[in-house]
Amino acid sequence: MSSLDYIVDAVKRSVESVDPASVKELIDHIISSRTIFVYGSGRSGLSGQFFCVRLVQLGFDVHFVGEMTTPIITKNDLTILISNTGNTMSAVQTANIARRIGSKVIAVTANADTKLTIASDTVILLPTAKDKERSRHAPLGTIFEESANLFFDSIIPAIMERLNVTESDMRKRHAIWV
Repeated sequence: MSSLDYIVDAVKRSVESVDPASVKELIDHIISSRTIFVYGSGRSGLSGQFFCVRLVQLGFDVHFVGEMTTPIITKNDLTILISNTGNTMSAVQTANIARRIGSKVIAVTANADTKLTIASDTVILLPTAKDKERSRHAPLGTIFEESANLFFDSIIPAIMERLNVTESDMRKRHAIWV
C-alpha cells in the first residue's frame, strides 16, 4: 500500500465516522452565532484558518483566536477549538475561558476523553488510525489534520444550502489582491 492510499483511506474512515447529530449541531451553531472564533495550534491551527476563510466567504463574522485584530469572545458567540490530542494547553485554556464567558464551545479532536472535551459543550470526534503502519505512512498528526480539513470542507455545502448561498455569492467575498 502506498502512503497516499493509506492516508486517503484513513482520512475517509475518520470523516465518515463523525456522528451526524454532532455535525447538525455544529452547523446550527455556526448559523445562529453572532461571531465565530476558531483556534488551533500548529497544523491544527492551519486547518482552523482554512475553515475561517470558507466561513468568511459564506458571509460570517469570523476570527482566529490569537490574531492581533481578534475581538473579545462574548456569550452570544461560538468558539471552535481544534486539537488532535485534545490536551493542547492553549486550546484547553481557550475553551475554559470561552465557556466561563458563556460562549458555546465545540471541540474537534481525535480523542474522546480529554481536558478539551471536558471543557466543551459539543465534541466532533475525528478518530485516527492507531495501527503500526500509521507512523510509516502518515507520521505525527497527519491523519487528524487532513481529516479536519476535509471534514470542514465537507460541511460547507450544507451551510450554503441552509443559507441559500451560491458559489457566486462566495466568490464576491473571496480575497482577490490583483
